[in-house]
Amino acid sequence: MAQSSKSIVIRLLATVLLALCAGHAFAADSEQEQRQMFRDGARLWPVYCAQCHNARPGSEFSPAQWDSIMMHMRTLPNLPAKDARAIAVYLKRSQ
Repeated sequence: MAQSSKSIVIRLLATVLLALCAGHAFAADSEQEQRQMFRDGARLWPVYCAQCHNARPGSEFSPAQWDSIMMHMRTLPNLPAKDARAIAVYLKRSQ
């Protein structure tokens, strides 16, 4: 019985370790994607936003407020969802 318990514990620890490693790799990909979205947002902001708006610091609004603003503004200039997400990332991370 003790051998079986050890085997279960070892398998459980191995599973947890693998899950942690996979989670870390996913977080790294996510951070890299966020950086790319930030760069895309910085490039797209002048295309879609600067035509009507002056530049604003990202800290002027909270991240939740930027989400609300972007939801509203996305409908006006026919802004594609991917571009709207990139601009929102740019505005929220420019704080």
